[in-house]
Amino acid sequence: MDEEDAGGFAERCAQCSEVNWGLTDGGRFYCRTCHNVIERTREVVSTDVIPNARIQTISKGSRSQKKADEGWEWYVCEGFQLVLKQQAEALEALGVCPQMKDETLCNFWRRYLQKSQQAYCNRPAGETIKTLSVCDSSTDMDSEPEQSSLLHFLSVSESDGDLQTDCSYASSAGKASESTSVCSGSVDGSLYVRKNRKEKLRMSMPMTLSFCYMALLWLKEPMTLSELLRFVVEGHIPYFNAYQHFPEKMKLYGLDLRIFCVESWPVYEEVYNKMIELAAFLDLPRFPDITNNCFLHPDVLCMKYLMEANLPDELHNWTCRVVKKTSMGEADFLTLTPGNKSARKVKYDVLAAAVIVVVLKLLFLLDDHYEWLLSDFSSERKKNNKEGEGGPYFEFKKWYKVIKCTLDVEQKKLDEEKAKYLWKCEKPLFYSVKKKSKILRRRQMVENLQNQFGKLSGSVRPAERPNPSSFQLSWSEENTDGSCFHGHSLKGILQEKHGLLTAINTDYWLCTDELCNEKLCGHLAHYREEDFPKSYHFVLSLFSFLLRIQPSSIHEEVCVIEHKLFNKKLYKKPRYNRSLRK
Repeated sequence: MDEEDAGGFAERCAQCSEVNWGLTDGGRFYCRTCHNVIERTREVVSTDVIPNARIQTISKGSRSQKKADEGWEWYVCEGFQLVLKQQAEALEALGVCPQMKDETLCNFWRRYLQKSQQAYCNRPAGETIKTLSVCDSSTDMDSEPEQSSLLHFLSVSESDGDLQTDCSYASSAGKASESTSVCSGSVDGSLYVRKNRKEKLRMSMPMTLSFCYMALLWLKEPMTLSELLRFVVEGHIPYFNAYQHFPEKMKLYGLDLRIFCVESWPVYEEVYNKMIELAAFLDLPRFPDITNNCFLHPDVLCMKYLMEANLPDELHNWTCRVVKKTSMGEADFLTLTPGNKSARKVKYDVLAAAVIVVVLKLLFLLDDHYEWLLSDFSSERKKNNKEGEGGPYFEFKKWYKVIKCTLDVEQKKLDEEKAKYLWKCEKPLFYSVKKKSKILRRRQMVENLQNQFGKLSGSVRPAERPNPSSFQLSWSEENTDGSCFHGHSLKGILQEKHGLLTAINTDYWLCTDELCNEKLCGHLAHYREEDFPKSYHFVLSLFSFLLRIQPSSIHEEVCVIEHKLFNKKLYKKPRYNRSLRK
């Protein structure tokens, strides 16, 4: 090529800083000094062949690489896309239908990218992209918008169109790099961190779980949010170190660590609230109805939690009566309708646990006194039962001792696992290419020292995690020690009245006589352990462990159910917030 062909382009080469450009046969600029080929192409304006014709797009070749060891240019949204892919594949391995990844989650993600103007958007006229400098480089480069096609990672089928990164977003990132040089492996890491403080729905690691739960809810999969988060904590779903599975050429360091590195446990409320906001942001229609035969229906979930809490099967009849009485089993109440601010959003697992707590209060009162009297009464009644039918009578006192012992052991084990968790990934991270070899040597030295001290101290390597299960606590009726209460009868605490079995207990105390304003307080009710009976707190703690949430969340739902169940105002006694319903 002649030198005048490249005479209009006078920027310095990012590789050798020389200005000595030529043109390849494909029309791309290359440096004659170091033979570096860049993405800039020669602008050709010609109407000799086809009058009134205009070039719309220019086909791109391989992804640009600034240096051989720095990898390719990538955007933050592409990193989150890979995380979502890993999580979807993990859920599919746990038994979720393949439709979740290939259709539902993929469509949600595409819609989010379009709504947030990060992809599938028209390029503003005259807009150019200037990529962020990486660590020690401050060279800006004009290029066409990145037309990466990473969506094939999410879907096995071909995408409807190439993923086009938002030009105005990337251009702003480039302008920001003119004033400051930021160490980041991604193109837009610096701009993302700055914008993330202002925008509520800017993508984050907890939001990846919100996407997954939203897809699970849309498909009515038999997995609650508490189970999803528990599988994350147990390591069955990538979350904490998901970035270590990024492709080798997607270099991640600097500000990228603030985005993808997680050093805290996922919070139920945060993931749930983001899911609600996402559904409204994406303008999704009403979700499929939650019907009686759906796993998320409270009648079904109550049976599951009764089994896991080692409570009698007969309690399920009472939970169904409470659900029916309060109309909480209706599809209109249970089904999520995004954007409907008047409807209260349902947390299915928390709702089911709260229903069981209300039933226990109805039958045993849970005031640190009456439940123990009922246990003694049930024991005496069993002795006087000459027929001996209906199996052993349920005694709250025996149940409490068995559950208390098991719960203390499991809670201690969980606390130790969390305390010993190492917030680092197996794949070492480095902030610059120059320090890579030094960090690798240091990591190898640390691992060798750990192995040597482990051998000297005789410590045993931690066993592999057990297979994922929907049940954390299992109880078998075959045990001869009487630790399983599933088949126990409630006849010891019931009485026959007008041909029906009713509770001997006729009293009830409300957790609160008036619900708070959720918009002002942030909660409908508040919980302090010292203000309530210990038996009530113990039951809350049991379901708090099973759902991995705070007892206050279950207490709040209990208060809501109570106010639906009792329509007249009841007053509290100061000691236990107790009101009697005769």
